[in-house]
Amino acid sequence: MKQLVYREFGDPDVLEVAEAPVPEPGPEEVLVRVRAAGLNPIDWKTRRGLGFAARQIGDRLPWTPGYDMAGEVVAVGDKVATLVPGDRVMGMVGFPTQGGACAQFLAAPAAELAIVPEELDLLAAGGLPLAGLTAWQALFDMGELEPGQKVLIHAGAGGVGHLAVQFALVRGAHVIATASADNRDFLAGLGVHEVIDYHQVDFVDECYGLDLVLDLVGGDTGKRSLHTLSEHGVLVTIPTITADEIVSEAERMGLKAHGMTVRPDVFQLEEILELIEDGDVKVHVDGVFALPDAPAAHHLLEGGHVRGKLVLDLQEG
Repeated sequence: MKQLVYREFGDPDVLEVAEAPVPEPGPEEVLVRVRAAGLNPIDWKTRRGLGFAARQIGDRLPWTPGYDMAGEVVAVGDKVATLVPGDRVMGMVGFPTQGGACAQFLAAPAAELAIVPEELDLLAAGGLPLAGLTAWQALFDMGELEPGQKVLIHAGAGGVGHLAVQFALVRGAHVIATASADNRDFLAGLGVHEVIDYHQVDFVDECYGLDLVLDLVGGDTGKRSLHTLSEHGVLVTIPTITADEIVSEAERMGLKAHGMTVRPDVFQLEEILELIEDGDVKVHVDGVFALPDAPAAHHLLEGGHVRGKLVLDLQEG
């Protein structure tokens, strides 16, 4: 089989396609023919040697990246009773140090996989797990978002952002999102109540008394967002590299802020899939790349202006 690897940290050109044997599933695992693997910001940051995952795999290169995947079960372990060959499945796998989703075949624990509904094609499904769970856990586990509350979501048109705005709308929140002017119509089409063009307007001047801010940008944006919160509001920041400084600034101001690292949760993933089945949530795929074109996909992802998700098609190229 073919898989993506890098043998050293660096620019996108360190990515290469390599041959590897098809893995054998363990007793509680299934073998999946991977159709799609989603790309996430953690992928390019880890490839560059940045962040917590890179620190843990630095002495284990070469390494196959990827935490998001969707495909078809082709074999099951002796103790697996929940899945059968032919099932379409998806999941967040190997997080944070194993990775491995950017491969044509993957052995994964059956308990970590969810059935893909008919309403969702496998390419879109491959881009959903990590971004969807990040949005879900940030809004509802950490942010405790309730109906009628006001939430500001930075980078609302991105991979996590476009899912987060839809989840918040389903929950009955008043949703404000920052985005470029090019994404205004896209977000309005998702139902966002207010779209702030961050190139033209200072969101701090536009927002006040917020119950929740989902900060997908970090740094100065996260710290300035604290000024938009109500006395009892909370900010959840996702980029790990600046989380500590934002949380410290919140403490200095007498406000609440939390950093967060996503965790696999198949039950939450199934809740998200129910929303997709009902037509309440859609996964937007901005680009599909064959495996040899992974460097180009990483370059685009690293630029930071992707609308929705980028995915690799593991059965092409």
